[in-house]
Amino acid sequence: MGTNPHAVGCVEKFATFFSFLLVIITFPFSLFECFKVVQEFERAVIFRLGRLRKGGVRGPGLFFILPCVDTYRKVDLRTVSFDVPPQEVLTRDSVTVAVDAVVYYRIKEPLNAVVRVADYSASTRLLAATTLRNVLGMRDLAQLLSDREAISHMMQTNLDVATDPWGVEVERVEIKDVRLPVQLQRAMAAEAEADREARAKIIAAEGEIKASKALREASLVMLDNPTALQLRYLQSLNTISAEKSSTIIFPFPMDFLKCFLSGSGPSIPPSLPV
Repeated sequence: MGTNPHAVGCVEKFATFFSFLLVIITFPFSLFECFKVVQEFERAVIFRLGRLRKGGVRGPGLFFILPCVDTYRKVDLRTVSFDVPPQEVLTRDSVTVAVDAVVYYRIKEPLNAVVRVADYSASTRLLAATTLRNVLGMRDLAQLLSDREAISHMMQTNLDVATDPWGVEVERVEIKDVRLPVQLQRAMAAEAEADREARAKIIAAEGEIKASKALREASLVMLDNPTALQLRYLQSLNTISAEKSSTIIFPFPMDFLKCFLSGSGPSIPPSLPV
């Protein structure tokens, strides 16, 4: 026949009776050791001679324990945050980077956090460091620098699934900093500078093309009306004289005199008497 693991043996009954007797003998001083209080954000898991007491988790408020036979552990239900130490990670494109993160978690099942894992806090910290390395190792450097939110979400999902049997819920994961080697930073800066220079040259070339088309159209207009060329010439002289005081030699165009000289030959000045 199988034994019932929850059955209480004679030794346990005797120890419990002796504990009650001790409380009665030392009354009322024993009350200071028998009554315990847990806060609103805490829960207590009570063991009697190594066995979990019926009723599971106690709190918040006042609860009763027997001296010598009962032990209890308090579990804080508030959200806890910790920094993941910087991890040297080799990305998928063989670039070594140092990444650190911060993890926020809380206890959602105090009984599992006490019974199923020896130290839920230390276990969660170690698992977070390992998960960070695994998740970043599947990404390229460009994805690591641009998709931090997606990486944080993936890391949170993996951690939450792994810590769920421990009664731990991972609420948030944030990538704090990504540190690149100095040589890689210089190479990326040189690449970015070269890219900006290339774009500047392309923009300048496109501007030259547009300017040449505009000049071509202007030359066609001036070809149909020669006077426009003279007006443009005078406008350029006006612009030059407005910038700073200078002496300008202005050649007078003979085309302006054609309207006066048309229909008459060139006049010969009279000779002077000798």
